[in-house]
Amino acid sequence: MPLSESEIAHFKKRLLEMQKQVSRAIEGSKKEVSSPDDAKGYSQHSADEGTDDFVKQITLEVTSKEFGLLRQINRALEKIDEGTYGLCDISQEEIPIKRLEAVPYAVMTVKVQEKFEKGLL
Repeated sequence: MPLSESEIAHFKKRLLEMQKQVSRAIEGSKKEVSSPDDAKGYSQHSADEGTDDFVKQITLEVTSKEFGLLRQINRALEKIDEGTYGLCDISQEEIPIKRLEAVPYAVMTVKVQEKFEKGLL
């Protein structure tokens, strides 16, 4: 059964909130990674610099995952605008509402998602 207008409005609101939160997190990470280290100087030990570089690398990896999440959220919002939200991008089957409640940015059914992640699609 297709989603009602009120259900779609509910999911759109959640997706927009998620989009805002992830965008803020990405901006914070960008600032953290790109800000110059004022503490660096002659007295800082090279091991401390290695730790700082490691922390920046972890931050970059987290930011990369956040960008992926943001792309998924944006795709779900596009599907709302297209009128295809709640339908699998691949199989065109309906995505169960329980899955959308858990993962509002889901654009594939669980079965298709598993095949996609295994490289079978």
